[in-house]
Amino acid sequence: MTTTTDENKRLVRRFVQEFKNKANHGIVDELFSPRFEHHFKDPRLPRGREGMKALGGVVVKGFPDVQATIEDLLAEGNKVVERTTARATHKGEFNGVPATGNKVGWSEIHIYRIEGGKVAELWSEIDFLGIMLQIGAIPAQ
Repeated sequence: MTTTTDENKRLVRRFVQEFKNKANHGIVDELFSPRFEHHFKDPRLPRGREGMKALGGVVVKGFPDVQATIEDLLAEGNKVVERTTARATHKGEFNGVPATGNKVGWSEIHIYRIEGGKVAELWSEIDFLGIMLQIGAIPAQ
């Protein structure tokens, strides 16, 4: 099954809306291939779809009101690039840092490889340093 770039972009938009903005982490089982592979740098995350759901749970635990806005969505062939701005309030523990109540914002860039109408691979760059600075985990000097 071959999908068009517009279909691939719709898939990514739906993922952002459901997974990030509605905290519907179960959507991963519908939108991602059973053989899905993420390329996260954190070895603590499980492989595959379970790792994606685990990451979503970590973010929502620390930032339950997170909202992502797609700034750019580009597609070519079987790849989609998403550049997003996220905003949230630090209301729960995140990466060992207790809730501060701080309003935070960060940027994300993701590259999705689509195969057969499902996300097959994902590469992500998320501004974790910016998040940690904004919640006071790293002194801003």
